[in-house]
Amino acid sequence: MSFLSVQNIVKEYSGTKALDNVGIEVDAGTIFGLLGPNGAGKTTLIRIINQILAPDSGKILMNGDPISSAHIGRIGYLPEERGLYKKMKVGEQVVYLAQLKGMQKSIAIEKLKTWFQKFEIETWWDRNVDELSKGMQQKVQFISTILHEPELLIFDEPFSGFDPINANAIKQEILGLKEKGMTIILSTHTMSSVEELCDNIALINKGQKILDGKVHEIKQKYSSNTFEIKCSGWFDAMASTLTHNYKILEHNKEGNNTTIILKLMNDIPTNDLIRHFTGLGNVISFNEILPSMNDIFIDVVGRNGEYIDNENSI
Repeated sequence: MSFLSVQNIVKEYSGTKALDNVGIEVDAGTIFGLLGPNGAGKTTLIRIINQILAPDSGKILMNGDPISSAHIGRIGYLPEERGLYKKMKVGEQVVYLAQLKGMQKSIAIEKLKTWFQKFEIETWWDRNVDELSKGMQQKVQFISTILHEPELLIFDEPFSGFDPINANAIKQEILGLKEKGMTIILSTHTMSSVEELCDNIALINKGQKILDGKVHEIKQKYSSNTFEIKCSGWFDAMASTLTHNYKILEHNKEGNNTTIILKLMNDIPTNDLIRHFTGLGNVISFNEILPSMNDIFIDVVGRNGEYIDNENSI
């Protein structure tokens, strides 16, 4: 049984279906990537899971039970549009938000001091939120989302506004939360983060789910039989022995070694390719080149009728 089961969700606005029979299954202790172009329906689905919106039809189960107001304290939600009170002091605000989630004030303060030290923002405890930079505000909201240690965490664009160093720090924290057993839904425009963090993904476009599964299985499914081979010897001698079963895409010489990237044609087994090159010389390395999640996204969404002009935009 999945930890979170989203079944046949339909949500319509003014005659247009924002979600059309969408379902996802999120296993406990995993990171689930919710992907799609802008306007695809991701945020609507997230708001329904958080009970901010109600679906027109469909149901959501958490550990087998229909989701209800009793589950709110077991969910942590970091929205894309942040919602801190600008004129409220930082420490006071996060303690208040923690109490709304059912934490005792003394416990919240104790845990907050640890987190503030970890993120190097302890000097901002008595400053107003509007005195913080956007990145600092992001850190504060991230802390307020996870402080009560919910069973389910939902992050909508958690890396927005961060420089690479702080974005990496947040990634490490997310992985640490997974190690503690928390279940995480991650919606992000940063495709490299999907490959680094996510176990499973679902891709939504125009309100419909068009792809889902384990990240490594999806990458394998969309593989193109392309391989990188590094071996001792010269390219010209190797190329002359290749048949129509192999298409060379590029090659590079480094001293006595040659690196060749080629594509297998005609469903030739990889063992035949390895035997071919071991017969010519010493094979130093042999790797399959799998497509990136970014490449897969562009391909699948493009074939679904959505033109993508920014290779990093989802």
